[in-house]
Amino acid sequence: MNPQSVVACTDLIIMNEQLATTPATSRDGSRGKRRLPICVATVLHIDDDPNDTELLRAAARRAGAEFLLHNVNDGEQAIAYLSGQGLFADRQVYQRPSLVLLDLKMPRATGFEILGWIRNHAELGKIPVVVLSGSELKADIQRAYDIGANSYLIKPPGFQDLVQLVRSLHAVWLANPPQQG
Repeated sequence: MNPQSVVACTDLIIMNEQLATTPATSRDGSRGKRRLPICVATVLHIDDDPNDTELLRAAARRAGAEFLLHNVNDGEQAIAYLSGQGLFADRQVYQRPSLVLLDLKMPRATGFEILGWIRNHAELGKIPVVVLSGSELKADIQRAYDIGANSYLIKPPGFQDLVQLVRSLHAVWLANPPQQG
Protein backbone atom coordinates (compact mmCIF):
# COMPACT_ATOMS: atom_id res chain seq x y z
CA MET A 1 0.00 0.00 0.00
CA ASN A 2 1.22 3.48 -0.68
CA PRO A 3 1.50 5.94 2.23
CA GLN A 4 -1.58 7.87 1.15
CA SER A 5 -3.79 4.82 1.27
CA VAL A 6 -5.86 4.57 4.38
CA VAL A 7 -5.72 1.10 5.86
CA ALA A 8 -7.65 -0.25 8.79
CA CYS A 9 -5.88 -2.67 11.07
CA THR A 10 -8.20 -5.08 12.75
CA ASP A 11 -8.11 -8.47 14.44
CA LEU A 12 -10.41 -10.01 11.87
CA ILE A 13 -10.52 -10.18 8.14
CA ILE A 14 -14.14 -9.26 7.86
CA MET A 15 -14.75 -10.30 4.29
CA ASN A 16 -13.75 -13.94 4.49
CA GLU A 17 -14.05 -14.45 8.24
CA GLN A 18 -10.65 -16.06 8.65
CA LEU A 19 -8.40 -15.47 11.64
CA ALA A 20 -4.65 -15.31 11.37
CA THR A 21 -2.94 -17.15 14.15
CA THR A 22 0.61 -17.96 15.01
CA PRO A 23 2.13 -20.17 17.71
CA ALA A 24 2.98 -18.27 20.86
CA THR A 25 4.35 -19.15 24.26
CA SER A 26 2.33 -17.84 27.15
CA ARG A 27 3.72 -16.80 30.54
CA ASP A 28 3.03 -20.26 31.91
CA GLY A 29 5.09 -21.79 29.11
CA SER A 30 2.18 -23.39 27.31
CA ARG A 31 2.15 -23.12 23.56
CA GLY A 32 -1.03 -21.69 22.19
CA LYS A 33 -2.10 -19.42 19.43
CA ARG A 34 -2.46 -15.70 19.38
CA ARG A 35 -4.19 -13.33 17.03
CA LEU A 36 -2.10 -11.16 14.81
CA PRO A 37 -3.47 -7.85 13.65
CA ILE A 38 -4.40 -7.95 10.00
CA CYS A 39 -4.45 -4.77 7.99
CA VAL A 40 -7.31 -4.52 5.56
CA ALA A 41 -8.55 -1.66 3.48
CA THR A 42 -11.87 -0.03 4.27
CA VAL A 43 -14.40 0.39 1.47
CA LEU A 44 -17.40 2.68 1.86
CA HIS A 45 -20.35 1.54 -0.25
CA ILE A 46 -22.86 4.36 -0.74
CA ASP A 47 -26.03 2.76 -2.08
CA ASP A 48 -29.65 2.84 -0.96
CA ASP A 49 -30.38 -0.77 -1.98
CA PRO A 50 -29.52 -3.23 0.83
CA ASN A 51 -29.65 -6.11 -1.67
CA ASP A 52 -26.77 -4.54 -3.62
CA THR A 53 -24.70 -4.37 -0.44
CA GLU A 54 -25.36 -7.99 0.47
CA LEU A 55 -24.54 -9.11 -3.07
CA LEU A 56 -21.31 -7.10 -2.89
CA ARG A 57 -20.41 -8.80 0.42
CA ALA A 58 -21.11 -12.24 -1.03
CA ALA A 59 -19.11 -11.46 -4.17
CA ALA A 60 -16.17 -10.28 -2.06
CA ARG A 61 -16.22 -13.51 -0.07
CA ARG A 62 -16.37 -15.57 -3.28
CA ALA A 63 -13.57 -13.48 -4.85
CA GLY A 64 -11.37 -13.84 -1.77
CA ALA A 65 -11.08 -10.05 -1.64
CA GLU A 66 -10.19 -8.93 1.85
CA PHE A 67 -11.57 -5.56 2.84
CA LEU A 68 -13.82 -4.08 5.48
CA LEU A 69 -17.08 -3.01 3.84
CA HIS A 70 -19.25 -0.31 5.39
CA ASN A 71 -22.51 0.78 3.80
CA VAL A 72 -24.53 3.96 4.08
CA ASN A 73 -27.78 4.35 2.21
CA ASP A 74 -28.13 8.06 1.48
CA GLY A 75 -26.21 11.27 0.97
CA GLU A 76 -26.64 12.54 4.52
CA GLN A 77 -25.21 9.34 5.98
CA ALA A 78 -22.37 9.39 3.44
CA ILE A 79 -21.32 12.90 4.47
CA ALA A 80 -21.63 12.01 8.17
CA TYR A 81 -19.49 8.89 7.67
CA LEU A 82 -16.83 10.67 5.63
CA SER A 83 -16.78 13.59 8.11
CA GLY A 84 -16.60 11.27 11.11
CA GLN A 85 -19.73 12.78 12.67
CA GLY A 86 -22.66 11.42 14.66
CA LEU A 87 -22.91 7.63 14.59
CA PHE A 88 -19.66 7.52 12.60
CA ALA A 89 -17.48 9.51 15.01
CA ASP A 90 -15.56 6.44 16.25
CA ARG A 91 -12.72 6.16 13.72
CA GLN A 92 -11.62 2.87 15.27
CA VAL A 93 -14.87 1.39 13.96
CA TYR A 94 -15.59 3.66 10.98
CA GLN A 95 -12.18 4.22 9.43
CA ARG A 96 -11.65 6.66 6.62
CA PRO A 97 -12.13 4.59 3.47
CA SER A 98 -9.41 3.59 1.04
CA LEU A 99 -12.08 3.43 -1.66
CA VAL A 100 -15.62 4.73 -2.13
CA LEU A 101 -18.11 2.79 -4.26
CA LEU A 102 -20.86 5.24 -5.16
CA ASP A 103 -24.31 4.72 -6.63
CA LEU A 104 -25.83 7.70 -8.44
CA LYS A 105 -29.56 7.40 -7.78
CA MET A 106 -30.26 7.83 -4.07
CA PRO A 107 -32.52 9.80 -1.74
CA ARG A 108 -31.52 13.04 0.02
CA ALA A 109 -28.51 13.66 -2.24
CA THR A 110 -27.55 12.20 -5.58
CA GLY A 111 -24.29 10.42 -6.17
CA PHE A 112 -23.21 13.43 -8.22
CA GLU A 113 -23.73 15.72 -5.23
CA ILE A 114 -21.80 13.38 -2.93
CA LEU A 115 -18.97 13.07 -5.46
CA GLY A 116 -18.76 16.86 -5.75
CA TRP A 117 -18.72 17.19 -1.96
CA ILE A 118 -15.88 14.64 -1.68
CA ARG A 119 -13.81 16.31 -4.41
CA ASN A 120 -14.26 19.76 -2.82
CA HIS A 121 -13.24 18.52 0.64
CA ALA A 122 -9.53 19.07 1.26
CA GLU A 123 -8.93 16.01 3.46
CA LEU A 124 -11.09 13.59 1.47
CA GLY A 125 -10.56 14.78 -2.09
CA LYS A 126 -7.80 12.25 -2.83
CA ILE A 127 -9.85 9.16 -1.90
CA PRO A 128 -10.56 7.12 -5.04
CA VAL A 129 -14.24 7.12 -5.95
CA VAL A 130 -15.61 4.47 -8.27
CA VAL A 131 -19.15 5.07 -9.47
CA LEU A 132 -20.99 1.74 -9.47
CA SER A 133 -24.32 2.46 -11.11
CA GLY A 134 -27.07 0.86 -13.11
CA SER A 135 -27.11 3.88 -15.42
CA GLU A 136 -25.56 3.41 -18.84
CA LEU A 137 -26.48 6.93 -19.95
CA LYS A 138 -23.52 8.65 -21.61
CA ALA A 139 -24.55 11.92 -19.95
CA ASP A 140 -24.31 10.30 -16.48
CA ILE A 141 -20.93 8.75 -17.28
CA GLN A 142 -19.51 12.03 -18.62
CA ARG A 143 -20.90 14.05 -15.70
CA ALA A 144 -19.38 11.63 -13.17
CA TYR A 145 -15.95 11.94 -14.80
CA ASP A 146 -16.33 15.72 -15.05
CA ILE A 147 -17.00 15.93 -11.31
CA GLY A 148 -14.02 13.72 -10.48
CA ALA A 149 -14.89 10.02 -10.51
CA ASN A 150 -11.81 7.83 -10.82
CA SER A 151 -13.79 5.16 -12.64
CA TYR A 152 -17.35 4.47 -13.76
CA LEU A 153 -18.63 0.89 -13.76
CA ILE A 154 -22.04 -0.44 -14.71
CA LYS A 155 -23.54 -2.81 -12.13
CA PRO A 156 -23.16 -6.27 -13.65
CA PRO A 157 -26.26 -8.34 -14.42
CA GLY A 158 -25.07 -11.61 -12.86
CA PHE A 159 -23.35 -12.75 -9.68
CA GLN A 160 -20.28 -14.23 -11.41
CA ASP A 161 -19.76 -10.94 -13.22
CA LEU A 162 -19.98 -9.15 -9.86
CA VAL A 163 -17.37 -11.51 -8.40
CA GLN A 164 -15.03 -10.64 -11.28
CA LEU A 165 -15.74 -6.94 -10.83
CA VAL A 166 -14.84 -7.21 -7.12
CA ARG A 167 -11.60 -9.03 -8.00
CA SER A 168 -10.73 -6.22 -10.41
CA LEU A 169 -11.61 -3.49 -7.90
CA HIS A 170 -9.49 -5.18 -5.27
CA ALA A 171 -6.53 -5.63 -7.60
CA VAL A 172 -6.59 -2.08 -8.98
CA TRP A 173 -7.66 0.04 -6.01
CA LEU A 174 -6.87 -1.92 -2.85
CA ALA A 175 -4.14 -4.54 -3.28
CA ASN A 176 -1.80 -2.22 -5.17
CA PRO A 177 -3.45 1.19 -5.31
CA PRO A 178 -2.31 3.76 -7.85
CA GLN A 179 -0.18 6.64 -6.61
CA GLN A 180 -2.24 9.70 -5.80
CA GLY A 181 -1.03 13.21 -5.74
